Amino acid sequence: MSKIFHNDLVILLFRIGAILLLARVFSELAKKIKAPGIMGEIVLGIILGPTVLGTMYPETFDVFFPKTGAVKIAMEGLTNLSVIMLLFVVGMEAQFQVILKHGKAAIYTSLVSMVIPFALGFSIVWFFPGFFNLWIENKFPYAMFFGVAMAVSALPVITRILMDLDLLKTKVGMIIIAAAIFDDLTGWLLFSFVLSIIGQGGESNIWFSVLMILGFGLFMLTIGRFLINRLLEWIQKKPAWTGGAQSMALGLCFLSAAFTEYIGLHAILGAFIMGIAFGESVHMHEREREVIHQFVTNVFAPLFFVSIGLRVNFIEHFDLNIVLLVFFLAVACKVFGGALGAYMGGLTKRESLAIGFGLNARGAMEIILGTLALNAKLIEQSMFIALVIMALITSLISGPLMKRFIEK
Repeated sequence: MSKIFHNDLVILLFRIGAILLLARVFSELAKKIKAPGIMGEIVLGIILGPTVLGTMYPETFDVFFPKTGAVKIAMEGLTNLSVIMLLFVVGMEAQFQVILKHGKAAIYTSLVSMVIPFALGFSIVWFFPGFFNLWIENKFPYAMFFGVAMAVSALPVITRILMDLDLLKTKVGMIIIAAAIFDDLTGWLLFSFVLSIIGQGGESNIWFSVLMILGFGLFMLTIGRFLINRLLEWIQKKPAWTGGAQSMALGLCFLSAAFTEYIGLHAILGAFIMGIAFGESVHMHEREREVIHQFVTNVFAPLFFVSIGLRVNFIEHFDLNIVLLVFFLAVACKVFGGALGAYMGGLTKRESLAIGFGLNARGAMEIILGTLALNAKLIEQSMFIALVIMALITSLISGPLMKRFIEK
């Protein structure tokens, strides 16, 4: 279909408007019960999706959420833009020098909290594929994905938890942030590699893509960051350029995303790297960061998180065994890896356990990871549901458990 017709436009606009308004209401309701706002948005998606509306009123569901046609294509485009901008915002919050500033403890925690969950997640799929109903030819990319899923954290959620507990600027808080930055950057690089394995036939192309992204990342964090600094400094001296920094930031975000998509890795990795480069800039004022953050998290993010519930039937494809297995492995791998790394870095047992539970918050990052894997047909709907449930529960329990182990 090359054209969007009158009725399609009406449905599309009505759908976007209704989702944004209802998502705000559900997000605020979630916050009142001390739950993450995204939980309310996902619940809204489940109500509007095949689980509730599609089961009770299938004809109405088909009108507003068609499986084919211009409306579906347009919404897919919007959700892809949402993910790209979300990863850009996450990258802006990641201050890469934090890892180096906290020396031995930060480096040990960053490495061990990534390596152990990834290795255990990879191994459980590789040696026990029957647990996941896998075909042999899918085992390697699936094992790689599951290792990454066990290893990543959710930097935005972790930052918010640390702020709520007044721990953000403490030694424990900074080590948690440093490890989360390292884990997320490494995790997204590995996941982009997994997607390239699925999408490309030639092994040489994959390694070319990896070399290209390593070179691009190195360039952006050195020369690119310097050029962005100079350009931002010039823009800030031009009063007539109101909003110039925001336009430049999002424009370069999309160009960077286009580049990584072009070389065979996912667009989100380019957005994440560009976000880090902008986050490091001393000329990106706090007010401008906040404008971008509010714009993305309040307009585009709800469209993405509501779409999660629209993708699958959470009742029909719910598998208790997989949910329990994923949750147990995720908590055990990440808490053990984070705590062991912190302890090796010289922290006390209680501080180490607090760091382990802090890094266990998965939140939006795990959900984005699962969504991309589902779209790539790497995982089935039952695994996707298990990852979403695990991400929400770990985000809920991380704060109270951290608080329990912090020494007064």
